[in-house]
Amino acid sequence: MESTNGLAFDVMDPECPSRVVLQRIGDKWTPLIVQALKDGALRFSALRVAVGGITPKVLTQTLRTLERDGLVARAVYAEVPVRVEYRLTPLGESLLGPLDAIRDWAETHSRKILDARDAFDAATA
Repeated sequence: MESTNGLAFDVMDPECPSRVVLQRIGDKWTPLIVQALKDGALRFSALRVAVGGITPKVLTQTLRTLERDGLVARAVYAEVPVRVEYRLTPLGESLLGPLDAIRDWAETHSRKILDARDAFDAATA
């Protein structure tokens, strides 16, 4: 695939920047955060509840990285107390289609995966 500057991107090349992007969207928390923000902006505490199981430190780090990558926007409102909301950018929204497909696949095939694990473990025990 070609980039906007005419250089070819190839995720199979370990030096290609697209590999970093693939790692970002394939990490443990990014898909869950993007899915949680799909219906609109959320405050930090609501986002943490929506994702479930993420520590405040990891959520903060992941949100900063997603903001740096242009997938999430952070809005600070000068209220007392200060209100901070996170929302998907248009680039982040473009990730919803692929993530929705992966989520659907995972939810549809989880039972088969778990059964295959149990069969493998029983055969190798």
